[in-house]
Amino acid sequence: MIRFSASSAFHEDWPVAMDLAVSGLDIPRRASLGFAYFSDQYGGNVQDMFDRLVKLTGIPNWVGTSSVGIIGQGMGAQDQTGMSLLVGNLPEGSFRVFSGRERLPNPQGTDTDAEQPYFAIVHADPSTPDMADLVADMASKVSSGFVTGGLALARGQAPMLANGALHGGISGVAFSEQIMVTTRLTQGCCPVGDVHTVTASERNVISEIDGRPAMDAFLSAAGTSLGQDLRRAARYILPGLGVTGRDDASFRVRNVIGLDPDNGLIAINDSVEAGQKLRFFRRDADCARADMRRMLADLRDSLEHPPLAGLYVSCAARGMQMFGDDNAEAQMLDEVFPGLPVAGFFAGGEISHDQLYGYTGVLTLFL
Repeated sequence: MIRFSASSAFHEDWPVAMDLAVSGLDIPRRASLGFAYFSDQYGGNVQDMFDRLVKLTGIPNWVGTSSVGIIGQGMGAQDQTGMSLLVGNLPEGSFRVFSGRERLPNPQGTDTDAEQPYFAIVHADPSTPDMADLVADMASKVSSGFVTGGLALARGQAPMLANGALHGGISGVAFSEQIMVTTRLTQGCCPVGDVHTVTASERNVISEIDGRPAMDAFLSAAGTSLGQDLRRAARYILPGLGVTGRDDASFRVRNVIGLDPDNGLIAINDSVEAGQKLRFFRRDADCARADMRRMLADLRDSLEHPPLAGLYVSCAARGMQMFGDDNAEAQMLDEVFPGLPVAGFFAGGEISHDQLYGYTGVLTLFL
């Protein structure tokens, strides 16, 4: 039977933090895979960390990444030096660690006889060019079309862990259909108004929505109070772009980076095409809590049995900045799934399905 155990610990010296975290693990017999999320202050010691993890636990395979903050069972902490571990005894042949050194087979390419993985958890270096395209490409390599994970986040270089230290690109672990998982995304937002259609745009600038100046739709979503302070409105009222090929409920929320009321224009941090669906969302603490609780309740109600373990990736701009407490999300998770072994980190971008997001939380459960 598959079992997991999780533990986290804090200390300015990584060997001490690791010893404390490992001592808190109830390592399953024949444990074969571990996830390790660690403070960026440890970034120059990742290879030594991997070697020590293998020695202390006997687990040969480890993946993870550096971050400015880690997440564990019922806790989250940014700007505290520590690490969060999750280990499990997955069956032989049910997973494969990959990186630029050890690539996944591509059944659609020359590896026509290779078995295609079902799902993958990925970590990525934010300095890598064209990351959104790489995420989409990675999703095309798994039969479910689903990957989850996030971008490393560090003050300086952002090293990752995939059976050794590495920098750049994408790494992680891919699973066969033997490993049952489910995943959900929370964007911390409440929808405002109806679904619109972009009728004129160029690159990342929207000029018309539903045949009218784009600013008209934005001001309508902002309302009278927020509409009088455009700088403030741009922080709270965000456009969500419809994801091609998905239903009308699937939107990728983006940030407003410029408003031009004289010409009726909105600039956002993504490219937009005419004909694309758009809906405005409000992001604040109340909406974020409500959306997180909705996501967790929907997920709980969809399950026949309690999950075995969870990985949670949250945007670094959530936590304290969004909820007033870095622990808030992990505590909500623990309320819905009490005692669930959890590890995770605060990311510089979150990955769900085949998309790269921001300001989101991505939960992956092992079943």
